[in-house]
Amino acid sequence: FRTDFPVPLGSPLLGTKVEVRDTNGSAVLAGEGQLFIGGEERICFLDDEIAVPLGTVRETGDFVRVQNAKLFFLGRKDNQIKRHGKRFNIECLQQAAEDLCQVEACAVTWYQQEKLILFVVPKDGLEERETLTELQKHLPPHAIPDDLVLIKALPLTSHGKVDISELNKIYQNHLNSRRRDSKLSGAEELWERLQYLWKSVLGLLGDSTRISKDAIFLYSGGDSLKALRFYDEIEMLVGKAVPGLLEVILSRSIEEVYRHILKILFPDEDQLMNYDNAVKRKLNGNSGEDFHGKYIKLKSEGGLEVASGLISFIALSRGNHFFSMNFTKSFMQPNNTVPVEVELLQQPSFLHPVTPGIMKSHAQGYEMKNRISTVMNKANKNDCCSVQQIHAECSHVTAAELALHIRWKSNTRKCVDASPLIIIPSKEEVSASVYVGSHSHAIQAIDLDLGEIKWEKKLGDRIESSACVSKCGNFIVVGCYDGLVYVLQSMDGEIHWTFVTEDTVKSSAVVDPSSGLVYIGSHDQHVYALDIYKKACIWKLHCEGGAVFSSPCLSSFPHHLYAATLGGLLLAVNPVMGNKIWKSFLGKPLFSSPHCNEKYVCVGCVDGNLYCYTHSGEKVWQFSTNGPVFSSPCISSLTKQEIFFGSHDCFIYCCNMEGNLLWKFEATSSVYGTPFVFQSDDLKNKILLAAVSTDGKVWILNAKSGTPEGVENLPGEIFSSPVVWGTKLVVGCRNDYVYCLDLYITGK
Repeated sequence: FRTDFPVPLGSPLLGTKVEVRDTNGSAVLAGEGQLFIGGEERICFLDDEIAVPLGTVRETGDFVRVQNAKLFFLGRKDNQIKRHGKRFNIECLQQAAEDLCQVEACAVTWYQQEKLILFVVPKDGLEERETLTELQKHLPPHAIPDDLVLIKALPLTSHGKVDISELNKIYQNHLNSRRRDSKLSGAEELWERLQYLWKSVLGLLGDSTRISKDAIFLYSGGDSLKALRFYDEIEMLVGKAVPGLLEVILSRSIEEVYRHILKILFPDEDQLMNYDNAVKRKLNGNSGEDFHGKYIKLKSEGGLEVASGLISFIALSRGNHFFSMNFTKSFMQPNNTVPVEVELLQQPSFLHPVTPGIMKSHAQGYEMKNRISTVMNKANKNDCCSVQQIHAECSHVTAAELALHIRWKSNTRKCVDASPLIIIPSKEEVSASVYVGSHSHAIQAIDLDLGEIKWEKKLGDRIESSACVSKCGNFIVVGCYDGLVYVLQSMDGEIHWTFVTEDTVKSSAVVDPSSGLVYIGSHDQHVYALDIYKKACIWKLHCEGGAVFSSPCLSSFPHHLYAATLGGLLLAVNPVMGNKIWKSFLGKPLFSSPHCNEKYVCVGCVDGNLYCYTHSGEKVWQFSTNGPVFSSPCISSLTKQEIFFGSHDCFIYCCNMEGNLLWKFEATSSVYGTPFVFQSDDLKNKILLAAVSTDGKVWILNAKSGTPEGVENLPGEIFSSPVVWGTKLVVGCRNDYVYCLDLYITGK
């Protein structure tokens, strides 16, 4: 809406009263809300009504702002949309366009609830690029249109209003025409158009700086959502599907994106640009089930006795993935006098109960009791009071009693998108460790209590993969952008083995505690089963043309490995042999990692849905949100039958195993990371949920109701997922730091 010259709506007609209410139905005396109209003398009948109580008020669908007892129109309810995690009224775009001198008239549509389209009746001399550049000067990024269409006149309905359905038909015809006319003259035109799309999607049309051929989309201001838009725009440009394009956009340079498209469109012109092709790394052996991969030998192997050197430990990773090995039911936490109690489940979701030394599935969550030293510095909890709470039973936000305080932070020198792995040894003399990688190419092992770096290892490229611990506890497994899977010694970070894939590895590994095998995906479109002790690849499986960005998930009964691809495929695989058991094609990329319990496997999709399947591959239900779901579902035994996940519509959701919404909480930005459920005596034994939004907020919610308990704002975007042990929360941040936050009751 316009804020330069706001005009009040005036006074209501005689006998008419107006009210402004918020989303909870409460009266708004100052601020924004929806306008309701009614009165004791003037009555509005709807549909087949024949009697209405006097004084009934109706919602108008108009949003207004109340200021100094005056009403200012903001826009229609129908025109309120959420885009790129931000809510705005599309009339904002229309009014900004109408202010441009080259625009005679215009209209805006939210095409198929996916694309923001601006239709313009131009005056003489209108240039599309200049128009978009001007709009970028006056509008926030989430209000910039996806496409601009020039038309001779706006279509009108019989009532004289702009005909939205006709505009949608015009745009569909426009798309069909573009597909027919999308023949490019050659490689040079493709390169020019690709650079334009790159700048357009990243909001850089006004920037005259030349794009470096080495520029990578995600490091140039892009994110997963913008990558999807760039992908759609390219396929629209070339008029055909480009297999593997999204994977290349997410991990390669603009020149490599160009080369990828060029090979499909103009195979004869593949050498027009000077391009130093990297030599493809090939796997040894055939494409069958059994072969050995290459590895780097240790300079000094030091006589590692893996079989006899078992470590007793608990490992925690994102989404309540819990893995424990070789310890008694109650052991003493370091520097603690209270035993840690680990809940035993009747049927763990991915462990065999007959496996010796296994106490509980890493996919089921954990329950523990411990104490921490008194926190001296109180944290600021002011942010908690301004949180908007959406819940069926709650109409307001209660003051939070829980505070968060930064215990330590560790500088990794580049963004930290990976999620932390926390390992708690049973021996009191050995401190708990945090393992996390960074875009600086380094992985750090950090003392959980003190924040001191135990060791740091520089790998061959950026690290977005989250670390995984081996069955014995002696090794840390992590993927890397250089296409290698690194197996490092957990005590000192020295390389034990590296396995070579043919593309970037962003997937995080998972270990089967019954066999010790490690499973991991790669952008080379394969899932691998690795024996890190024999330094061998047991099998590899091609995933039918889609990169494996997300992390595999294991189930014990039945013994299945689940993998999701950017090609939109969910696969169930035999973990022993590597053969496919069943598959389901969802049609849109799967960035979310699957998560399972004893009955179901769930996964999020960029089509805005969370899908639930039985272990036999039958789709049970799908739960819809209003934005792409990059967040992985969290399933914990602490909450039994509940699933937690986030969406780019800015909400954190909780639904039951029947797919019904239990509650949802509106954060202040999109939710990319995976939530984490935890419980502690020191926090009044409440079952709590830790979640993060991309604007740097760390949220602590009541897991049962969704009400906010506390919030902390970190100075950078967060695409990492939080992990909690006791009252310590660890998460990575895009300001180059890994943070550990203390959680404590304020004493209120």
